[in-house]
Amino acid sequence: MYVMNTKLTLRMDDELVRQAKAEAARRGKSVSQMVGEFVDSLGSARSDEEDLPPVTASLVGVLKGHDVSQSDYKKHLLEKHR
Repeated sequence: MYVMNTKLTLRMDDELVRQAKAEAARRGKSVSQMVGEFVDSLGSARSDEEDLPPVTASLVGVLKGHDVSQSDYKKHLLEKHR
């Protein structure tokens, strides 16, 4: 399958450009690849959320950045139902 690549110019703060280049180098990718993967992930995340019931979809991401384990959840349930 042939994929046509089109040039896109982005304007960003110098420090953000430096961070993007450093992260791309760390991952062994180009900044263009990372931006493309990010944009692609936006569509897939949206379609995943659209398949969820409204209440569940509203909870997506509420624990992002928190380290919660299965044992934490079990402890919570035990305390809740004493």
